[in-house]
Amino acid sequence: MIRVLIADDHPVVRQGLRTFLDLQDDLEVVGEAANGAEAVDMAGALAPDVLLLDLKMPVLDGLGALREMSALGVSVRAIVLTSVSDKEDVAPAMRGGASGFLYKDVEPAALVQAIRSVHGGQVVLAPDAAEAVLSAPCGGAGEPAAGPGSIAVLTDREREVLELIASGRSNREIARRLVVAEKTVKTHVSNVLMKLGVQDRTQAALYAVRHGLA
Repeated sequence: MIRVLIADDHPVVRQGLRTFLDLQDDLEVVGEAANGAEAVDMAGALAPDVLLLDLKMPVLDGLGALREMSALGVSVRAIVLTSVSDKEDVAPAMRGGASGFLYKDVEPAALVQAIRSVHGGQVVLAPDAAEAVLSAPCGGAGEPAAGPGSIAVLTDREREVLELIASGRSNREIARRLVVAEKTVKTHVSNVLMKLGVQDRTQAALYAVRHGLA
């Protein structure tokens, strides 16, 4: 059973989500928070598997809640579920530890599948959100520095390829930029995905954004 916590300041939204999610055999709504501060407290107390988190809430907003949970060591896979279509919110949310970013016009069945996917360890992004991640500048001022681990095992060339993936370049564009064959780029991309333990280019770009790769 996947335990879900809902954090949204609109009671109608919370009730609608609870009613639909409780119809699923493998989902259980364990709590509802009306603001970010409540979300942090309830996530720590209830230990949900997945948190559906609105961005615009009183007391503490969604981004603040993500930062607070990270600081407190509260482990939960969060899906941002927002009605605000500001693409500038996507990268900060993902850097803050969110595992997904969806908009409230998502189809109910797609939301359920997203919860299952995130619970299974995947990253789920709405198309517009994925585009925002791919176009986000990497490693700007104030970004976290790259840490040890998977990044360290990348070769210099693979790091270059990862940076270009994060800037939204296609394999053909990367090949032109690096003056190598497109087949060579495909090999580098495959190696990057394997070494980082991610499934696709969007997740690789997200990895770069989160680790502040320049």
